[in-house]
Amino acid sequence: MDAHTPITPVPPPGCPAHTPGGRVPLYGPEFAADPQAYYAYLRHFGPTAPVEISPGVEATLVTDYQSALQLLQDNGSFRKDARRWQALNNGLVPPDSPVLPLLAYRPNVMFADGADHLRLRQAITDSMARVDAHRLARRTEQISDYLIAQFGARGSADLLGDYAKQLPLFVFNELFGCPADIGDRVLFGISGMFDGVNAEKSAQVLFGAVGELVALKRSRPGDDVTSWLMEHHTQLSDEEMVHQLALLLGAGAEPLRNLIGNTLHRLLTDDRYADGGGLIDEAIDHTLWDNPPMANYAPHYPAADMEFAGGKVRAGDLMLVSFAAANTGPALAASRLAGSNRAHLAWSAGPHSCPSKEPARHITVTAIEHLLNRLPDVELAVPEDSLVWRPGPFNRALATLPVRFTPIAGSARGAYASAQAEQPVAAGGDGAADAAERKGMWSSFLTWLKK
Repeated sequence: MDAHTPITPVPPPGCPAHTPGGRVPLYGPEFAADPQAYYAYLRHFGPTAPVEISPGVEATLVTDYQSALQLLQDNGSFRKDARRWQALNNGLVPPDSPVLPLLAYRPNVMFADGADHLRLRQAITDSMARVDAHRLARRTEQISDYLIAQFGARGSADLLGDYAKQLPLFVFNELFGCPADIGDRVLFGISGMFDGVNAEKSAQVLFGAVGELVALKRSRPGDDVTSWLMEHHTQLSDEEMVHQLALLLGAGAEPLRNLIGNTLHRLLTDDRYADGGGLIDEAIDHTLWDNPPMANYAPHYPAADMEFAGGKVRAGDLMLVSFAAANTGPALAASRLAGSNRAHLAWSAGPHSCPSKEPARHITVTAIEHLLNRLPDVELAVPEDSLVWRPGPFNRALATLPVRFTPIAGSARGAYASAQAEQPVAAGGDGAADAAERKGMWSSFLTWLKK
């Protein structure tokens, strides 16, 4: 073989893309265990690659940084309205596909184009800009204290299930002004949807609760994002309010959960942070570069048949952006080495970039800093190589993060909250919403605050 003959990468173990033209699967335990091996292989296709994001669901994945920016910033050639998705329209997507809930059209800002998008986006951006950073930090600390009170006396915890998963939901309940009964059902609905536990019923509970929140704020506005959205000069209707709030609650909670969890994982497993200490901001930046909470997403659809990044795409094809592959590709090597926190695509880019990245970062810093202050000797309770990453094409997240630490002496408030939290909440059936309302964690937290 000539020394200059290009070498075609070998597909990662478990990847069925060994046949010419085969699509590379972005699901299953093999992809979750080592996604960077898959991205390295995908790059040999060029700036875009043929992938399968779930059995029977095909997409084109953009892995090149410049090509990703081009797609994200060109809202004339690429549209967000999922009703353009030809494979779904032609019945080629299984109706029970696990990726459908995050791709199917809803009348919210994420699936809007043109003037509709500008109007909804302005209302959301202006309302989120009114969030006070100091107030947000104080309430995040209170929520952190409450959650730590649930497991502090044990000396062990799963920082995913016990902390990172729950804290964003609590914070968003606060930001959106949810009273006890509505907040309980919001927590129940979002958790069920993302955990896949009776997801259809959970979605009904969530939208019902958000609908009640909108009706409540129409009659009694408060100092919260829901009321600010309602007051905005764009004059959102009740239906628009419900869909924007459901999007902000659901789409905000999962990535934030993953960012907190992935950053804690880095802090607990990388000796640079163990030796240096106090490097939370740096750990967050490195996580956003190397292990972004949303690895592959930003669904777009070409408005017409066209050439893109050296290949041909058809109108209505599903195209996704790999934030993880773009961040770690050769084009950004210098930016990564320089420690720049502005060039990465973890927050997306263009007109649909994350509208709440500043509050998200404030929440993450406060949540991690407060946890480490309360549990200064926290350490991983299992070997690092035994940790399991959740499978799926979109999110990058651990399944669990077991830790141990010196137990914290319990308090009366902590004991009360623990007793309330131990009461089970039904996972389905007609009484699920009632059970969530009677025995939910948000009610327990609000009561705990008054003790």
